[in-house]
Amino acid sequence: MITGEKGFAYDPDQDKEEKRKIRKDYRKEIENAEQERANIAQISVDELQERVRRGDNLFANVKNPSEAVLDSHNLFLTSDIAAQKARAMRHDANAFDTDEFINKLVTLMRGRSEDTEEGDDDDRDDQGPLDWDIAGWRAVKHTRRVIGMDFMLGPLSVEQKKRVVTKRARIERNKEDETRPVELTEADIERAENETSKNVRDVLEILGAQQGSTNIFRLVINPHSFAQSVENVFYLSFSIRDGTVALEQDEETGDFCVYACEAPTPDDYDDNLKKKQVVLELDMETWQEAIDMLGITEPLIPTRAAARTRLGDKWYG
Repeated sequence: MITGEKGFAYDPDQDKEEKRKIRKDYRKEIENAEQERANIAQISVDELQERVRRGDNLFANVKNPSEAVLDSHNLFLTSDIAAQKARAMRHDANAFDTDEFINKLVTLMRGRSEDTEEGDDDDRDDQGPLDWDIAGWRAVKHTRRVIGMDFMLGPLSVEQKKRVVTKRARIERNKEDETRPVELTEADIERAENETSKNVRDVLEILGAQQGSTNIFRLVINPHSFAQSVENVFYLSFSIRDGTVALEQDEETGDFCVYACEAPTPDDYDDNLKKKQVVLELDMETWQEAIDMLGITEPLIPTRAAARTRLGDKWYG
């Protein structure tokens, strides 16, 4: 057995039945504390003191950490209950007791003294008339304001205003000026997909007609249209993804070049052929710089006619 400085005895060989009984008592105390914490108003100070004493008596037999943990939890709940009780008592200290005020007012208006003995219950229950003048003269001592006449709704000269509901005319908009969202049909989607596939094939055919590899910027740059240059990069990316176009860096010049090739077979991928992804950034500054450096005056990919889209009954180019 090991004894601490404050008398706590640690005994690993404590009787199991005694430990079981201590844990049972602690769990009962904890359960009661959790119930009492939900009903703070019903707990008195004496009951809190008795709870602390019971906890001290249980702790006197605690000799192992497991029981000490239960004691700590029980003490925490007790202190929390005491703190909530103290806050409630502080809030109620300045509370106005309406029932007590009315009882004293009735006693005063019936001509009794405020310090009437509590044993005089028969006189207290007497249903005699109330002298309001007594209460009035008591109140006059504490005010200099002239008493005016008023009622529940205020002075007689005040009339209750009736709410006037104004009707507002609804604004009718011209239906011809209303815009409706464009409804896309399956035919419209299929037409757009067919147009993309056609442009991908056109770019691949133009690249295949070139001798050897071609600088990627010389292929996709359209000096007359920045938008179509971006579109050319988009269409070329499909062929690179499918493996029908290869992108390599020239060892001598360091330029990135593309050329048409045959798509790899499954056997090629089995021989550790791997795909690589490259992000090509093309902004207005890069587009203009490529035109100046490469001296591009005419595009390899011809300028496409601007597509016209019909929205409602109007056409947009």
